[in-house]
Amino acid sequence: MRGMGNMQNMMKQMQKMQKKMAEAQEKLGEERIEGTAGGGAVTVVVSGHKEVLEVKLDEAIVDPEDVETLQDLILVATNDALSKVDEMVSKTMGQFTKGMNIPGLF
Repeated sequence: MRGMGNMQNMMKQMQKMQKKMAEAQEKLGEERIEGTAGGGAVTVVVSGHKEVLEVKLDEAIVDPEDVETLQDLILVATNDALSKVDEMVSKTMGQFTKGMNIPGLF
């Protein structure tokens, strides 16, 4: 029966880790990350849960004759912001998976 104490201890540790992971994920959702394009002419703000919260456009880049460029800049800014979120999530959540070899996790 000596192994039962170790198992209970491990289960308690896993529950603590799960709670910390949930708290970290909640905190990530409160983060606001900016991606930019066109030297700051386009800014996209996303949450740590990858929700687009805001799109800011400098009036100087709004050209009705060249909508394609504006669309491209919005895409670049959005992808920049999402890439930054991925980096932040990896750093934040990576602390929980360090040393584990779990394919497809983060």
